[in-house]
Amino acid sequence: MSYSREIEAFIRHYVSELQENNAAIFAGAGMSKSAGYVSWPELLREIAEEVGLNVDKEHDLISLAQFHVNEKGGNPAGIIRKILTEFSQHAEATINHEILARLPIATYWTTNYDKLIEQGLIKAFKIVDIKHNAEQLTWNKPKRDVVVYKMHGDIDDPTNAILTKHQYENYYRTHEDFITTLSSDLISKTFLFIGFSFTDPNLDYVLSRLNTGNAKHNRDHYCFIRKQNKADFPDEELYKYALRKQELMISDLKRYKIQALLVDEYSEITKILLEIERRFRKKTIFISGSAEEYGSLDRNEAQKFIHSLSKALISADFRVVNGFGWGVGSAVINGALEAVYEKPNKHSEDQLIVKPFPQFETGDKKLPDLWHEYRQRMISLAGVAIFVFGNKLKEGKLVDADGVMKEFDIAIEQNVIPIPVGATGYITKEIAIKILSEPAKYYPSMDWLIPLIEKLNSDSITPREIVEIINQIIQKINK
Repeated sequence: MSYSREIEAFIRHYVSELQENNAAIFAGAGMSKSAGYVSWPELLREIAEEVGLNVDKEHDLISLAQFHVNEKGGNPAGIIRKILTEFSQHAEATINHEILARLPIATYWTTNYDKLIEQGLIKAFKIVDIKHNAEQLTWNKPKRDVVVYKMHGDIDDPTNAILTKHQYENYYRTHEDFITTLSSDLISKTFLFIGFSFTDPNLDYVLSRLNTGNAKHNRDHYCFIRKQNKADFPDEELYKYALRKQELMISDLKRYKIQALLVDEYSEITKILLEIERRFRKKTIFISGSAEEYGSLDRNEAQKFIHSLSKALISADFRVVNGFGWGVGSAVINGALEAVYEKPNKHSEDQLIVKPFPQFETGDKKLPDLWHEYRQRMISLAGVAIFVFGNKLKEGKLVDADGVMKEFDIAIEQNVIPIPVGATGYITKEIAIKILSEPAKYYPSMDWLIPLIEKLNSDSITPREIVEIINQIIQKINK
């Protein structure tokens, strides 16, 4: 799929920020609406009727909420009850929540009261630290992976939810620590605003807070905006007016260093997020293999080859994932760490992800089931999978390692690009033959890769040539 120049530049920049752990998300009501929760106008429809107004004719919904509280003698019980009614209903995290949760994004900000962001993150096996009041900012959850700042409150504490104009106007006093934290994040992280529209009453208030710090020192940020659609307007004049107003608002976003990313339909956002995930995962290489014997290579030659391969990947700024396969894992680790320790200012141990397989059943799950889940989670981190050797001892006899074939099957299920080094023999040879018998199936739109896989399947290729060809393949995949 081709993208506009602006969106293509955004994807590249955001993937780069993900690699550097500098990416953040700011989620608005649109993220929750797509899961089935009500929009702001629908949330306040009955509230408006109670004070004799029509929500469809109102644009300042924050003031509308304040009018209701005023009419009830300053009692916000009606609005609190409405929040409890609407947001206590169960809803499932959307595909956009799930994609973002799988990415290494450690900071989320949201104006939403619901728990969809947390649900998506927990489903991705992440430890979530939730901050919805100032007191929670003073302590951190142990071993947290992600912080979710719910700056307008949480459904579990509806009496303190920010909703009325009075609360918004006094936010800088009542939630000063939140503003300070947000201002710091805006300087140190690149934000993607998602789920906001120009009719969202939160947008103006959020943007006004972005200027509480020194905006000129902020990073560049991005915001998805749906283009005005002519079909949404009864006549040409109203459409042109809305189009012009949108142009002016997009220009105004630049004051806050926010670049608008225009999409025709909201469904395009999912495609863009999937493309970000795909490009990010291609930077992570899963190495699959196990070996009791190494075919034409002796043990030292084979270990040196695996070591060199792992070192070359880390040196080229890729990440390596490995399950510590017998006869392979140690060399993968040693090669990766050598690259890191040779240039500690350039490379990091975070580029190496090692997940040794559990060896004993200690709970209700059987070992094969645990291994299957383990493989699924490991391979889901990667965009490319390299296969080497693939044999083991079973009852004293050398047999093909069925686990390597299972990892190949999972890689294909998860759209991971397979690179079998058929020259290493055993089950990897079978994988190479299988791929080369139907190359279009495994490498759609990647015809250039087929002759290189054929070279890797040649029995005459040297270990050094294998490393060079694999590096060539991965570099081209990531262009």
